[in-house]
Amino acid sequence: MLTADEVAQRIQGFYDRTTDFQADFVQVSRNRLYGEERRNGRVMFSKPGRMRWNYAAPNGDIIVSDGSTLWAYQADERQAIQQNMGQSQLPTAITFLAGTGRITDSFTFRLLDANQFRFPNGYVLELRPTTPQPTYERIVFYVDRASFQVVRTAVIDAQGNQNRFDFSNPQVNLNIPLTTFRWSPPPGTSIVRP
Repeated sequence: MLTADEVAQRIQGFYDRTTDFQADFVQVSRNRLYGEERRNGRVMFSKPGRMRWNYAAPNGDIIVSDGSTLWAYQADERQAIQQNMGQSQLPTAITFLAGTGRITDSFTFRLLDANQFRFPNGYVLELRPTTPQPTYERIVFYVDRASFQVVRTAVIDAQGNQNRFDFSNPQVNLNIPLTTFRWSPPPGTSIVRP
Protein backbone atom coordinates (compact mmCIF):
# COMPACT_ATOMS: atom_id res chain seq x y z
CA MET A 1 0.00 0.00 0.00
CA LEU A 2 1.41 3.36 -1.03
CA THR A 3 1.50 6.36 1.28
CA ALA A 4 -0.11 9.68 0.35
CA ASP A 5 3.31 11.20 -0.39
CA GLU A 6 4.23 8.25 -2.64
CA VAL A 7 0.98 8.62 -4.60
CA ALA A 8 1.68 12.36 -4.99
CA GLN A 9 5.22 11.65 -6.22
CA ARG A 10 3.92 9.16 -8.80
CA ILE A 11 1.30 11.64 -10.00
CA GLN A 12 4.05 14.24 -10.35
CA GLY A 13 6.16 11.69 -12.23
CA PHE A 14 3.34 10.98 -14.70
CA TYR A 15 2.92 14.69 -15.47
CA ASP A 16 6.69 15.26 -15.61
CA ARG A 17 6.74 12.72 -18.48
CA THR A 18 3.74 14.29 -20.21
CA THR A 19 4.39 17.05 -22.77
CA ASP A 20 0.74 17.63 -23.64
CA PHE A 21 -2.67 16.25 -22.83
CA GLN A 22 -6.21 16.41 -24.13
CA ALA A 23 -9.48 15.00 -22.85
CA ASP A 24 -13.20 15.50 -22.79
CA PHE A 25 -14.46 16.97 -19.54
CA VAL A 26 -17.61 17.42 -17.53
CA GLN A 27 -17.56 20.30 -15.05
CA VAL A 28 -19.97 20.23 -12.13
CA SER A 29 -20.05 23.37 -9.98
CA ARG A 30 -21.92 23.09 -6.70
CA ASN A 31 -22.60 26.32 -4.86
CA ARG A 32 -24.44 26.27 -1.55
CA LEU A 33 -26.40 29.40 -2.50
CA TYR A 34 -26.95 28.96 -6.23
CA GLY A 35 -27.22 25.19 -6.62
CA GLU A 36 -25.55 23.05 -9.25
CA GLU A 37 -24.39 23.85 -12.77
CA ARG A 38 -23.14 21.23 -15.23
CA ARG A 39 -21.09 22.02 -18.34
CA ASN A 40 -18.90 19.99 -20.64
CA GLY A 41 -16.35 20.33 -23.38
CA ARG A 42 -12.81 19.51 -24.43
CA VAL A 43 -9.58 20.52 -22.67
CA MET A 44 -5.99 20.61 -23.92
CA PHE A 45 -2.80 21.29 -21.98
CA SER A 46 0.73 21.74 -23.27
CA LYS A 47 3.91 22.54 -21.37
CA PRO A 48 4.77 25.05 -20.17
CA GLY A 49 1.55 26.68 -19.03
CA ARG A 50 -0.53 26.42 -22.17
CA MET A 51 -4.14 25.33 -21.89
CA ARG A 52 -7.43 25.58 -23.70
CA TRP A 53 -10.91 24.79 -22.37
CA ASN A 54 -13.56 24.71 -25.11
CA TYR A 55 -17.01 24.58 -23.57
CA ALA A 56 -19.75 22.96 -25.63
CA ALA A 57 -23.00 24.62 -26.65
CA PRO A 58 -25.12 26.27 -25.57
CA ASN A 59 -22.67 28.79 -24.10
CA GLY A 60 -19.47 28.12 -26.07
CA ASP A 61 -17.18 29.73 -23.49
CA ILE A 62 -13.42 29.48 -24.00
CA ILE A 63 -10.54 29.68 -21.52
CA VAL A 64 -7.15 29.77 -23.20
CA SER A 65 -3.56 30.53 -22.24
CA ASP A 66 -0.46 30.66 -24.40
CA GLY A 67 1.65 30.33 -21.26
CA SER A 68 1.82 34.05 -20.52
CA THR A 69 -1.63 35.54 -21.21
CA LEU A 70 -4.87 34.02 -19.95
CA TRP A 71 -8.14 34.74 -21.76
CA ALA A 72 -11.56 33.81 -20.37
CA TYR A 73 -14.24 34.39 -23.00
CA GLN A 74 -17.90 34.44 -22.03
CA ALA A 75 -19.67 33.99 -25.35
CA ASP A 76 -23.19 34.81 -24.17
CA GLU A 77 -22.00 38.15 -22.74
CA ARG A 78 -19.52 38.83 -25.56
CA GLN A 79 -16.93 39.61 -22.90
CA ALA A 80 -13.32 38.49 -22.54
CA ILE A 81 -11.20 38.78 -19.42
CA GLN A 82 -7.49 39.12 -20.19
CA GLN A 83 -4.80 38.78 -17.55
CA ASN A 84 -1.24 37.72 -17.00
CA MET A 85 -1.14 33.99 -16.34
CA GLY A 86 0.99 34.58 -13.25
CA GLN A 87 -1.72 36.80 -11.76
CA SER A 88 -4.60 34.41 -12.38
CA GLN A 89 -6.51 32.89 -9.49
CA LEU A 90 -6.30 29.39 -10.96
CA PRO A 91 -5.43 26.83 -8.30
CA THR A 92 -1.96 25.30 -8.50
CA ALA A 93 -3.62 21.93 -9.02
CA ILE A 94 -5.09 23.15 -12.33
CA THR A 95 -1.93 24.91 -13.52
CA PHE A 96 -0.05 21.75 -12.51
CA LEU A 97 -1.91 19.92 -15.29
CA ALA A 98 -0.49 22.53 -17.70
CA GLY A 99 3.03 21.86 -16.48
CA THR A 100 3.65 25.01 -14.45
CA GLY A 101 3.04 23.85 -10.89
CA ARG A 102 4.60 21.10 -8.80
CA ILE A 103 2.11 19.61 -6.40
CA THR A 104 4.92 18.09 -4.35
CA ASP A 105 6.19 21.61 -3.56
CA SER A 106 2.86 23.29 -2.79
CA PHE A 107 0.67 20.84 -0.85
CA THR A 108 0.41 18.39 1.99
CA PHE A 109 -1.32 15.12 1.17
CA ARG A 110 -3.76 12.66 2.71
CA LEU A 111 -5.18 9.50 1.17
CA LEU A 112 -8.94 9.24 1.50
CA ASP A 113 -10.96 6.03 1.47
CA ALA A 114 -11.46 5.37 -2.24
CA ASN A 115 -14.45 3.09 -1.58
CA GLN A 116 -16.19 5.83 0.38
CA PHE A 117 -15.76 8.11 -2.66
CA ARG A 118 -17.04 5.38 -5.04
CA PHE A 119 -13.64 5.10 -6.71
CA PRO A 120 -12.50 1.59 -5.71
CA ASN A 121 -10.01 1.08 -8.57
CA GLY A 122 -7.91 4.12 -7.89
CA TYR A 123 -6.56 6.52 -5.30
CA VAL A 124 -8.37 9.50 -3.83
CA LEU A 125 -5.80 12.06 -2.70
CA GLU A 126 -6.62 15.19 -0.73
CA LEU A 127 -4.27 18.14 -1.29
CA ARG A 128 -4.11 21.03 1.17
CA PRO A 129 -2.02 24.06 0.25
CA THR A 130 1.01 24.69 2.43
CA THR A 131 0.23 28.41 2.12
CA PRO A 132 -3.45 29.33 2.65
CA GLN A 133 -5.22 30.33 -0.58
CA PRO A 134 -8.10 32.81 -0.86
CA THR A 135 -9.97 30.87 -3.56
CA TYR A 136 -9.87 27.30 -2.23
CA GLU A 137 -9.27 25.29 0.92
CA ARG A 138 -8.46 21.88 -0.50
CA ILE A 139 -8.35 19.88 -3.70
CA VAL A 140 -9.18 16.23 -4.21
CA PHE A 141 -7.58 14.21 -7.01
CA TYR A 142 -9.10 10.95 -8.22
CA VAL A 143 -6.15 9.06 -9.64
CA ASP A 144 -5.95 6.05 -11.96
CA ARG A 145 -4.23 3.26 -10.02
CA ALA A 146 -2.22 1.96 -13.00
CA SER A 147 -1.04 5.17 -14.70
CA PHE A 148 -1.30 7.75 -11.86
CA GLN A 149 -3.10 10.08 -14.23
CA VAL A 150 -5.67 12.39 -12.62
CA VAL A 151 -9.14 11.48 -13.94
CA ARG A 152 -11.14 13.81 -11.69
CA THR A 153 -10.27 16.89 -9.71
CA ALA A 154 -12.47 18.68 -7.18
CA VAL A 155 -11.61 22.17 -5.90
CA ILE A 156 -13.36 22.95 -2.60
CA ASP A 157 -13.52 26.31 -0.83
CA ALA A 158 -13.96 27.11 2.86
CA GLN A 159 -17.76 27.37 2.47
CA GLY A 160 -18.00 23.87 1.01
CA ASN A 161 -18.61 25.02 -2.57
CA GLN A 162 -17.11 22.60 -5.08
CA ASN A 163 -15.91 22.83 -8.67
CA ARG A 164 -15.34 19.34 -10.07
CA PHE A 165 -13.85 18.26 -13.39
CA ASP A 166 -14.22 14.69 -14.68
CA PHE A 167 -11.84 13.84 -17.53
CA SER A 168 -12.58 11.10 -20.09
CA ASN A 169 -10.94 9.86 -23.29
CA PRO A 170 -7.53 11.21 -22.22
CA GLN A 171 -4.65 11.25 -24.68
CA VAL A 172 -1.09 12.30 -23.89
CA ASN A 173 2.02 13.35 -25.83
CA LEU A 174 0.19 14.21 -29.07
CA ASN A 175 2.30 17.22 -30.15
CA ILE A 176 -0.71 19.54 -30.05
CA PRO A 177 0.01 22.52 -32.36
CA LEU A 178 0.97 25.70 -30.48
CA THR A 179 -1.60 27.63 -32.53
CA THR A 180 -4.25 25.81 -30.48
CA PHE A 181 -3.28 28.01 -27.53
CA ARG A 182 -3.50 31.36 -29.33
CA TRP A 183 -6.75 33.28 -29.29
CA SER A 184 -8.07 36.66 -30.35
CA PRO A 185 -11.42 38.05 -29.24
CA PRO A 186 -14.15 38.21 -31.90
CA PRO A 187 -15.03 41.71 -33.17
CA GLY A 188 -17.34 43.56 -30.80
CA THR A 189 -16.08 41.75 -27.69
CA SER A 190 -15.81 43.82 -24.51
CA ILE A 191 -12.35 43.27 -22.98
CA VAL A 192 -11.80 43.43 -19.22
CA ARG A 193 -8.28 43.65 -17.79
CA PRO A 194 -8.40 43.30 -13.97
